[in-house]
Amino acid sequence: MPNSSKKISLVTGANKGIGFEVARQIGRTGATVLLGARNRLAGEKAAAMLASEGLDTRFIAIDVADHDSVSAAAAAITNEFGRLDILVNNAGINDPADGPVATARLDAVERVLRTNFLGALAVTQAMLPLLLKARSARIVNVSSGLGSLAINGDPANPFAAVKLIGYSASKAALNMLTVQLGYLLRDSAIKVNSADPGYTATDLNGYRGSQTIPEGAAEAIRLALLPDDGPTGSYSDSKGIVPW
Repeated sequence: MPNSSKKISLVTGANKGIGFEVARQIGRTGATVLLGARNRLAGEKAAAMLASEGLDTRFIAIDVADHDSVSAAAAAITNEFGRLDILVNNAGINDPADGPVATARLDAVERVLRTNFLGALAVTQAMLPLLLKARSARIVNVSSGLGSLAINGDPANPFAAVKLIGYSASKAALNMLTVQLGYLLRDSAIKVNSADPGYTATDLNGYRGSQTIPEGAAEAIRLALLPDDGPTGSYSDSKGIVPW
């Protein structure tokens, strides 16, 4: 039987970048970390790397855009652990054919929304029964400042000129998931929050970001490890609250 005192955590899209660092830091607290990835080879390699650091990390196959894959992952967690204490919805993509409203290809926008928003929704729905069985669970949706309507509407903001209708809309929708799920679970011990990593150097932006990966992962890690008196239904980065 699994150790009931150890937290069980699932981080999606965790074979690299911010997700990998989130998995590492949660693992360092003594939790069991299920490192989710759609690519088995990459996922197993990443899990083995963290295991070599002495962390209880196991690869779990999950393609958030494939409902059968999500259902299979939920069934596997149910069978082995019976609960889930931390869910970090980190998996996300961009698409080179995404862009401004007038020129973005619709199929590219659809792909981005399917992974970044619908994928997170599907995973959350599948894992919610397991999260409700935990004493005090945490859900973190890894969003972006590009998902803020206030930032997009402020021409003075340094990122106001970045117009990716698919990506920005997917993160705004992810924020709505945080708000509505936080309301739904308001009388439970589950905390639900959106984390804005900030402009972090990852392969998603061709490593052009101004922050390191550990800096970008910091807020998601903090929210994943919130104490019981922590916030819920919030949207924040490492500096504080981000406007919706």
